[in-house]
Amino acid sequence: MQPLQLLAINLTEKCNMACAHCYLDAKTLQHGAADELSSAEVCQVMDDVASLSKQTMVVLTGGEPLLRADLEQLIAHGSKLGLSMVVGTNGMALTDKRVRSLKQAGLLGVGISIDSLDPDKHDRFRGLKGSWLKTVKGIDTCRRRELSFQLHFTITRQNHSELKAIAQFASDAGARVLNIFFLVCIGRGRSVQDVDASTYEACLQEMIALQVGYPRMIIRARCAPQYKRVAHQLNPQSRLNKISGMVGDGCIAGIHYARVSPNGTLTACPYIEKGVGNIRQQSLIALWQNAPQFLRLRQPKLTGRCGQCEYQLLCGGCRARPMALSNDLMAEDPFCHYIPKAIPPIKPPGELQFINILWDSEAKQRLAKIPGFLQKMIKQRAEAYVSDLGETCVKAEHLHLLAAKRFGNKPPSFLTKIRSEQGE
Repeated sequence: MQPLQLLAINLTEKCNMACAHCYLDAKTLQHGAADELSSAEVCQVMDDVASLSKQTMVVLTGGEPLLRADLEQLIAHGSKLGLSMVVGTNGMALTDKRVRSLKQAGLLGVGISIDSLDPDKHDRFRGLKGSWLKTVKGIDTCRRRELSFQLHFTITRQNHSELKAIAQFASDAGARVLNIFFLVCIGRGRSVQDVDASTYEACLQEMIALQVGYPRMIIRARCAPQYKRVAHQLNPQSRLNKISGMVGDGCIAGIHYARVSPNGTLTACPYIEKGVGNIRQQSLIALWQNAPQFLRLRQPKLTGRCGQCEYQLLCGGCRARPMALSNDLMAEDPFCHYIPKAIPPIKPPGELQFINILWDSEAKQRLAKIPGFLQKMIKQRAEAYVSDLGETCVKAEHLHLLAAKRFGNKPPSFLTKIRSEQGE
């Protein structure tokens, strides 16, 4: 059975922002879609997911999911099923009261979007004056209330020079992950100025260098499977290529990932607009296992440069971009200008093996409590860490050190300044 590792559910088109790059073209507070999935329908989707695997992460997003009055109810339902429940948000509504409520419901963590360290630039991109300050306060609330969070940063021509600064910001704030998104121009995103090919490559190289400088924080590329190609070109034997949640790490749309739209349409990812069916007419299980589009993605026959490229097994290109440009799921990724070398495909590097590293009982218990989809990667990271120390047994203290927050209870300087300016 094909494993579904990640499912995104767009709960609503309602939003308290008007972001320039919104793939959903989310509407204002007053104009959510009339046919949005009900609480019962969303819970049924999660029931289906849990019957496939309890190791799936479910991302509740929007629009702005915090505008759904039943959000805590949905989180609690998924959490009781054993699913890893997270929320993707702009962060403005993450008040102290709401964060406590979300944690009580069983929320594992949140992904918060911030697109510049310049408040005015962020506010213009997000379409709402004052939004940057509210988002940063939401980040601070998560840190203080110990709700795990990651930051999402979307690369554009206007902000790509901020990569180094946003990595420092994320680290200072206590983020576990920094996700760098590369645009797929659908929805309102069609009007956003994308970076050119050379800037795209330079950003990927800078991200790889930044990861070395922030070993306690994961820095990931999103909608940029070429990240693995660039990493392999720089160092084929690097741990970045070998410590991973899945082989290859190319585009996972329809392979390990799917999205349910606000009206129940199932798509391979949020950026592939063509649906494979609707969960109101067919079960998610049947669609996930048998949809022709998903089957094509799992056994791709790529064309153009992607089909000729020696990195097709590591990368394979984004499938949403050619679909948006030419309605051809298997065409070459127009965002990548790499010229193939007419050599056989490079196989994904073998994963790191630490056959002499043992685990004590307490460490095993802690690993078992980690969401299933993360266990493999965390196990590899822990064993690599212990090996580098010259030790032979993973202990609970090693896992604690790996997960330790960089700043503990001391707030980063930028948050101290904001609090001071606000009289807090």
